[in-house]
Amino acid sequence: MRGAAALAAILISIAVQTTLARYIFAGSSAAIDLVLIVVVYVGIKSGPVTGVVAGTVAGLTVDALSSGILGIGGLAKTLVGFLSGLLGTQFIVTAPLPRFLLLVVATVLHQAVFTGLYQLLNLGQFPAPYTSIVGQAFGNAFVGVVAFQMIEWFPGFVDRRRAGRFLKR
Repeated sequence: MRGAAALAAILISIAVQTTLARYIFAGSSAAIDLVLIVVVYVGIKSGPVTGVVAGTVAGLTVDALSSGILGIGGLAKTLVGFLSGLLGTQFIVTAPLPRFLLLVVATVLHQAVFTGLYQLLNLGQFPAPYTSIVGQAFGNAFVGVVAFQMIEWFPGFVDRRRAGRFLKR
């Protein structure tokens, strides 16, 4: 995945998450973190170095746009980007089940770092967030696996469609 495409995907996911999330997940306790899903995908496809850069850029951008402390989300997404890139290079993460598990682990790690740093620095308390973390982990994993499959299916679909048009002539 090229750097410009990764940056565009991060910016689109931030725009979609900040504009549509309040309408889609208004009453839900488990919101989907589209930016985290993009960081994991970039890490899987491009390796740990690009995963670190994508996680840092995405996390710091989200931190700058939110009212939280600048850097906590950046650190959490940087760790997730690095580990997903590392696991993507060490293991075969092309099937839906390994990707599902990786997204669940990435979401839990992200929330553990984020919540842990907030509590460690005494910036906020999160009373028993376990059910919402599990809900978000499975939601992120489901949406991520579907999105990954669609992203990888679409270029082949376009090629097959073009080939079909060519054969009809």
